Amino acid sequence: MSTDIEETSKTAESHSDEVCPVVDSVEQIGSQWRLVVLHDLQEGEKRFNELKRSTEANARTLSRVLDDLQDTGFVARRLEEDAPVATYYSLTEKGRSLGPVFGEIEDWANEWLDSCQA
Repeated sequence: MSTDIEETSKTAESHSDEVCPVVDSVEQIGSQWRLVVLHDLQEGEKRFNELKRSTEANARTLSRVLDDLQDTGFVARRLEEDAPVATYYSLTEKGRSLGPVFGEIEDWANEWLDSCQA
């Protein structure tokens, strides 16, 4: 009887080890606004106001999300101090590496989600 419990425990640990990277990844990029900003920046560097317009996020939300993405290493910030002062955001290597992931998600959505079907 204890062998069955040990096997079940080992199977659960194995499954947990397999799922852990997925869960960890989603925790870093999985919020709606993080995904929108990361996807939007795949096109290249943008000023704060450009991101605000293209993502339709309010300034407070966008600022918070950009700070989070900087802290986790997905986004780099560049301050242009010449008049007019402007802040630019771009993807780091880590952020750019998500390009193929977005492509795969888009392909999946086009195939499986009714709202994406023509």
